[in-house]
Amino acid sequence: MGKFIDLQKRQSVAIVKINRPEAANALSQPLLEELQMVLQKVEQDESIFCTILTGEGEKAFCAGADLKERATMTDQEVISAVTAIGDTVTMVENLSMPLIAALNGVAFGGGLELALACDIRIAARHVKMGLTETSLAIIPGAGGTQRLPRLIGIGQAKRLIYSAKRITAEKAFQLGLVEEVVEGSELHDRVKQFAVTIAKNGPIALRQAKMAINKGMETDLATGLLIERLAYQQTIPTNDRHEGLQAFREKRTPNYQGN
Repeated sequence: MGKFIDLQKRQSVAIVKINRPEAANALSQPLLEELQMVLQKVEQDESIFCTILTGEGEKAFCAGADLKERATMTDQEVISAVTAIGDTVTMVENLSMPLIAALNGVAFGGGLELALACDIRIAARHVKMGLTETSLAIIPGAGGTQRLPRLIGIGQAKRLIYSAKRITAEKAFQLGLVEEVVEGSELHDRVKQFAVTIAKNGPIALRQAKMAINKGMETDLATGLLIERLAYQQTIPTNDRHEGLQAFREKRTPNYQGN
């Protein structure tokens, strides 16, 4: 267990928890460095097939940048700090396995940008979220201006970013910003259950599906179909594919090993 990031592993699921509740799980520089190290550890663990990212407590998933830390910085230090958040968010996005954001509390600014880098977002009903940077005379600097419009459309993204509006989990669900809303008391059980459901499937197939979706969405359909075909071909020679066929024939649950 680290100072700012807790890492637990249950079966084939990793749970990465931001543990700085006294500061609304804000992204200080030491926290970012620790989070990057944990993400590298998760990526290198071949027995992890799905990861959950969440925050400690019920008040905050992540309130974004540490503004108290930011207030003492020079302009150049601020640029470096924003870059560090952006690099960390990109590391989250680039994890090869599926990643679920369990939004246990508020997600503002860099905190919401962190959630946007995840594959799926499940929020507790009491949660509020928003890209609030323009109210501080800055803009989203860790991917928010790029990932939000790709997720919910340009018009709605501009509406949220220009207004710096904070929205409810239910409104976020209506916009397609989160994929599911549950009661706060049910959040962690629901997310863990869903992560286990994902992790039961072929891990190589999960990684290839994620790559095909993410890369394909950035290009035209013909190129995307080629990416899909190449990704599919990566699953053909695997032991897991043969195990899946064998389990189907024997009417049993497959036991995938990730090879």
